[in-house]
Amino acid sequence: MATVLSVSGSPSATSRTARLLRQLDRRLAAQGHEVIPLDVRTLPAEALLHADFAHPAIIEATALFGQADGVVIGTPVYKAAYSGLLKSLLDLLPQYALKDKTVLPLATGGTTAHVLAIDYALRPVLASMGPAHITPGWFVLDKLIEPRPDGTLEVEPATREALEQVTDQFSRALGGRTTVLAATG
Repeated sequence: MATVLSVSGSPSATSRTARLLRQLDRRLAAQGHEVIPLDVRTLPAEALLHADFAHPAIIEATALFGQADGVVIGTPVYKAAYSGLLKSLLDLLPQYALKDKTVLPLATGGTTAHVLAIDYALRPVLASMGPAHITPGWFVLDKLIEPRPDGTLEVEPATREALEQVTDQFSRALGGRTTVLAATG
């Protein structure tokens, strides 16, 4: 099966975006993929802000992109665009860091006014990095995903079903099996 890098561009330690990604990671792992989570907020801020390409953490993150067959990019939407934290990392990656990879863009936000952020802000940047395929992304309203005390999320049923469909489509694009799995949320 494929190796998937699951990247959270949220600056928050209690992020709905990161929790949602980890839920999708479990689904992808159950389908036989090796999933490697990367929370950009754990990378050194100084390395990101000073564009320190030689910092060991940036070199390691770049290597993770290189090893992946597929990349899931998750971000909260701020001011109709993906997070500045995610932008900082993307700016440090090689121009074709997504070459020959399958990519799934996901976003969360507080209003439907941000729904086009995936297609008008994130997708063009991802496309410029040379992926073989960008699968249809998905936007989730914050109010449809409720954090639980155990660190997981309660996802509104129709939203959960839509997320499972886009995740399974991504898995199929990677060559994975997408058998029916029990609901995880």
